[in-house]
Amino acid sequence: MAAGGVALGQSLRGLFGFERNADPDDMTSANVPYDGRFTFVRLRYPTDMGGFRREPPWFHDYPTADTHLAKIVKEISEVDARTDGSNIFSLKDPELTKYPIAYMSEPGFWVVDEEEAIALRRYLLKGGFVIFDDFRADDWYNFEAQMRRVMPEGKMVQLDGSSPIFHSFFEIDAPEKFVPPYGGLPPRFYGMFEDNDPTKRLLLIANYNNDLGEYWEFSDTGYVPVDLSNEAYKYGANYVLYGLTH
Repeated sequence: MAAGGVALGQSLRGLFGFERNADPDDMTSANVPYDGRFTFVRLRYPTDMGGFRREPPWFHDYPTADTHLAKIVKEISEVDARTDGSNIFSLKDPELTKYPIAYMSEPGFWVVDEEEAIALRRYLLKGGFVIFDDFRADDWYNFEAQMRRVMPEGKMVQLDGSSPIFHSFFEIDAPEKFVPPYGGLPPRFYGMFEDNDPTKRLLLIANYNNDLGEYWEFSDTGYVPVDLSNEAYKYGANYVLYGLTH
């Protein structure tokens, strides 16, 4: 753990008193106004809800995972993270450009149209950083297809412990050893670099065969082991610090 950090195993619900209470059909009224502080931003996308009984896949773990991570980042670093809420934007929302980091859940169900592809491409090339999380197995093929529409010349590369993003705050030497919340598939981390040059800025990171958001959401409930949720926070903190400094 980085110097000056706190014990991440404390009960976040007891510490912060935050409860999950949100409606995916009311996607903007809970947004907090921009004030310059780091604010967790979640990307929404159209979804055929025929196969989903309760909530669209982009909504998974909202808002608890978002706010829990923001509170951890604020507690362990000098980042003035907003902890009273998180925001949801579509890719075409001009408000998105005010926020340097965005998160997408379940990109295995994500489909972009031409306008959205252009908007995301501009966001990434102007300095935005996107975290893709909670997808596995054959989900990869859809994610890869959508990214080809967004960045036709971009190349996805597997990241290992030598990547700077795994050392931007915590030291994560072997990211592939992280245990996902569901077993059977080895976690992998992929990224895309500016100009496909690994010496330049990382535009995005994809947590394949993994679900960090699940650990963030349930870290205070006893549903997941404390040591694993602590590890998931290390990845999240590194992503935020990398995105804010590159």
